[in-house]
Amino acid sequence: MTSGPDAAGLPDADLFSRDHFALFGLPRRFEIDDRSLESRYHELQSTAHPDRHANRPEQERRLSMQWATRINEAYRLLRTPLTRARYLLELEGIDVGAENNTAMPADFLMQQMEWREALDEARDARDLDALDELARKLRHARREAEALLARQLDADHDTGGAAATVRRMMFIAKLGDDIAEMHDTLEN
Repeated sequence: MTSGPDAAGLPDADLFSRDHFALFGLPRRFEIDDRSLESRYHELQSTAHPDRHANRPEQERRLSMQWATRINEAYRLLRTPLTRARYLLELEGIDVGAENNTAMPADFLMQQMEWREALDEARDARDLDALDELARKLRHARREAEALLARQLDADHDTGGAAATVRRMMFIAKLGDDIAEMHDTLEN
C-alpha cells in the first residue's frame, strides 16, 4: 500500500508509524524484491528530502528531516538480510538473544573453531590467498543461512529456528569483518 504526500509534500503521517515493510509497500517477509525496495526508497527520499523543504516553515523542515531519517534507517535495515531477519523476529516479539544466548549446535561450534584456526594460521603465515579462501567459504555459509532463513521465516514460520540461524549469521558476519580487517592489515 502506497500513501501519497500530504499538504507539505511529505508522505502521509500514518505511514510514519507503520513498520518498515509497510513504509516501503512490501510484504512482511524475509525474501523481498530488492528492486522494489530501491525504487520505493528513491521515491520516498525525493518526497521527504530536507533540501526539497528548505524554504518551508520550520515545522515542515523538521518533519522532513524526521522523515528522511526514518526512511534511511528503514532502508538500511531492510536491504541487509541479517538485519531484516532480526527485524522480522522483533516484529514477532522474538529477541534473538545474541548477547546472552550463545548456545549453538555442536557441528556449528566445530565449524567456528575450524574457521578461527584457519584465520589464525593465515594471519601467522601472512597468507592472503588463505584469507580469500576463508572469505569465500564464509560467503557460501552466509548464502546457505539466508536460504534457511527464507524457509524458516516465510514458509515454516519457525521463529525459534530462525533466531538460532540469525545467531549463526551474526557469528559469520563478525568473522567476515575480522577477515576483511586482517586482509587490510596484511596488505599494508
